Amino acid sequence: MKKAITLLFFLISIGLQAQIQLRITDKITGSPLENVRVRAENLPFQRTNSSGIVAFPGERLQISFALEGYEFLQKTFESGEHEVQLVPTIMNLGAVTVQAFESERPLLEQSAAISTVSERDFGRFNEISPVNAFNQKAGVRIEERAPASYRVSIRGSSLRSPFGVRNVKVYWNEVPFTSPDGTTALNLLDLSNIRTAEVIKGPSGSIYGAGNGGAISLWSQANLAGNRLSAEYLAGDFGLSRFRLGLAQEIGNGGIEASFVSQKSDGYRQHSAVDRQVFQLGGYFPVSEKQEIRTQLLISDLDYQIPGALNADQLAADPTQARPGSVNQNSSISQQAVLFSLGHTYKFSDRTNNTTTVYVNTNDFENPFILDYKKELGFGYGARTKFVHEGTLGGKSLRLIGGAEYQNSLTDAQNFGNRNGVADTVRFADKLRAYQGFLFQQAEWNLANKLLFTLGLSENFSGYEIDRLIDASGKPTGLSKRTFDPVVVPRVALNYQLGQFSSVYGSVSGGFSPPTIDEVRTNEGSVNLDLEAEKGTNFEVGYRLGKERFNVELIGYYLKLDQTITTFTNANGVVLFRNAGSTDQKGIEASVDYAILRNGNGFIRDFLVGTAYTGQFFTFVDYKKGSNDFSGNDLTGVPPHNLVSRLDLRTRCGIYLNFTHQFTEEIPLNDANTVYQEAYNLVNLRVGFVRTFGKIDLEAFVGVDNLLDESYSLGNDLNAFGGRFYQPAPIRNWYGGLKLGLNY
Repeated sequence: MKKAITLLFFLISIGLQAQIQLRITDKITGSPLENVRVRAENLPFQRTNSSGIVAFPGERLQISFALEGYEFLQKTFESGEHEVQLVPTIMNLGAVTVQAFESERPLLEQSAAISTVSERDFGRFNEISPVNAFNQKAGVRIEERAPASYRVSIRGSSLRSPFGVRNVKVYWNEVPFTSPDGTTALNLLDLSNIRTAEVIKGPSGSIYGAGNGGAISLWSQANLAGNRLSAEYLAGDFGLSRFRLGLAQEIGNGGIEASFVSQKSDGYRQHSAVDRQVFQLGGYFPVSEKQEIRTQLLISDLDYQIPGALNADQLAADPTQARPGSVNQNSSISQQAVLFSLGHTYKFSDRTNNTTTVYVNTNDFENPFILDYKKELGFGYGARTKFVHEGTLGGKSLRLIGGAEYQNSLTDAQNFGNRNGVADTVRFADKLRAYQGFLFQQAEWNLANKLLFTLGLSENFSGYEIDRLIDASGKPTGLSKRTFDPVVVPRVALNYQLGQFSSVYGSVSGGFSPPTIDEVRTNEGSVNLDLEAEKGTNFEVGYRLGKERFNVELIGYYLKLDQTITTFTNANGVVLFRNAGSTDQKGIEASVDYAILRNGNGFIRDFLVGTAYTGQFFTFVDYKKGSNDFSGNDLTGVPPHNLVSRLDLRTRCGIYLNFTHQFTEEIPLNDANTVYQEAYNLVNLRVGFVRTFGKIDLEAFVGVDNLLDESYSLGNDLNAFGGRFYQPAPIRNWYGGLKLGLNY
């Protein structure tokens, strides 16, 4: 009996002493990482010490690791001592994993041009807009003609966008954020609703449906690593203020995240104020080892004024003035939107899984403009599902991906006269329906240890209905339909690993982009059913090198686009659309990143430099309108050269500096190439201090945009009537802010 009791106490003592000791290091440099947030299941979170060490009592625990600038890691450990290597998110292309084309692989294994935008990229600039963070990537350009009025250009794809985002497919937390008519209200999102982004450049219809410009996947959800309450405040020139309150709370093995953001500004120009409030609530709930559920609720209330474009004389006289008539007519947009989504993942086995997401949304849109007053009330729904199976073929690994997507939207649309900013009598009213759907399949087969073959295919259908209920001009009423013939979009690609740190790839992909309802149903009431869909074929080759602290990416492509849609403005100032034959779009994208010092032990901890070059040599091939022959001209709205250079410096005491210089070549503003936006140099600078004090994270920062006080536009009106091309961007302006985080 005494021996049994002694043995029992011995076993208990062993259990009490059992612990898991971890040493966390940088995978590239091997240096220990301090202040890593480490969370073990059912235990309070801890931070690593100056030697990168942390310990938890227990024999077997699932532990997560989080540190700014490094990929999130979650892994199960047994008792004992272990070394854990965290992967820097900004270096080593071979370690950075992306999910583009529904295939989670290291970037070196991807056979496509993909740019990643991280939280660290967003934090290099004034965090009121995604513009600067995206524009530092080769081949990507977001324009902001007025505050909160975005156009997204991937390889020159904004040509047909007088306003809004078109010809680019956008997803948010795996939900199709682009409406089925092809437009995307990106300005409904605050920057805090985007943690990371992946930009696929070029046609991506084999997986993402319509769009020649590419696809953007945005994520706000993150794996939780502890409970956190956070608050931010930012203020700046032109009456800028932004406040954010956030909460992350673990619940069992899942949790919820909530945030509220309010942003206001008066704007640099007359009649360019912005007022936006966004609430987001997300949940992550593992049901079992095989199932998990994710939910998202987004409520956005956006109001912004539209100052309008100026001609050259008005620009020279006073760039801050609004276009005559904009103030009296209260040219502006008011939009309230709600989006709810439910996602479900099921693992049939270690080799097969399914992810399905369904969503519903509502949209209340009001747009008084100089010429009219538009009101729309819309409802939409949709779903996306994908199956992934890991298998073998001929003794080589084979990954099969298949799925489907469907979207439908119903809108009550009314256009009125505008009498001093108030809706007057109705001019025309329609009930609108837009729908699109597609099936997609993809096979990825390792033909050899270093050679990956990809074959993708999608079958697409889409259409719209315009039921004209009222037409005050006396034109016929009734139903107009346009159904686009089913389109098959292929993609073939090869990726060859030259070594552990480098690879080359080549691909041929197709894309198509039908006109949106806004392009067919214009503001003066006409319905252009003859507008054809754009169709393109893209040929592309690329080289990547990601070795330790040095990354290189070089990409060349040729996009042959038929039935290119361009804009023009009639004598009344109404933007209309037409097909412009074909265009040749040849381009080069090059990026170089070098960590002169990474996680050093001295005063300077990180010293990073990088540059990104975009060369876009786009021309009209066969473009004749009446007596005008624009064949051979440069593509409107596309700068032939763009160069971005970056310098990031972080010190051991927490002081950091981010410096960015962007050179943009002159931009043709009309199809005739007779008017240009002059070349400009844009310099942005941000300096701050970030430090952790126990459970409290603190960051204070100041910054300046347009340090050189350049006169430029972040987005011009193309082919504008009356010479109204120019949308002047703000002069030199300052901002500053404070961030606080309480980890509990």
